[in-house]
Amino acid sequence: MKLAPTYLLLALIATLFNIAVQDLCIRVYDGPYGVLLAACGGTGAGLVLKYLLDKRYIFRFRADSVSHEGRVFLLYTVAGLATTVIFWSFEFGFDYLFDSRTARYTGAVLGLAIGYLCKYQLDRRYVFLAAA
Repeated sequence: MKLAPTYLLLALIATLFNIAVQDLCIRVYDGPYGVLLAACGGTGAGLVLKYLLDKRYIFRFRADSVSHEGRVFLLYTVAGLATTVIFWSFEFGFDYLFDSRTARYTGAVLGLAIGYLCKYQLDRRYVFLAAA
């Protein structure tokens, strides 16, 4: 039970970081495909931060080597592809339906919340289990 509040806090930190990076990206470039580029930037930044947080505070993982770390990060990334589809579906869906930055970010937060719930199960069953 102690793990759930920690995971929730780390997911919140990663979500805020993702949205902040997206917002920064869209402020730098707001042209054609700006929202897509911002979503990619936020997703990439959030992925790296969430991996670092999860491996240390949730799964207490230590790699045996650089190549081991790389394999586990690759598994983590692959496991995140399905959850990214969930996240982006909400973000782009809200953007399409309501056509506002606030709605897009609200969709992103909802999509990330659902995605992170699924992601934990994938990581626990496939990523960090295989790493152990």
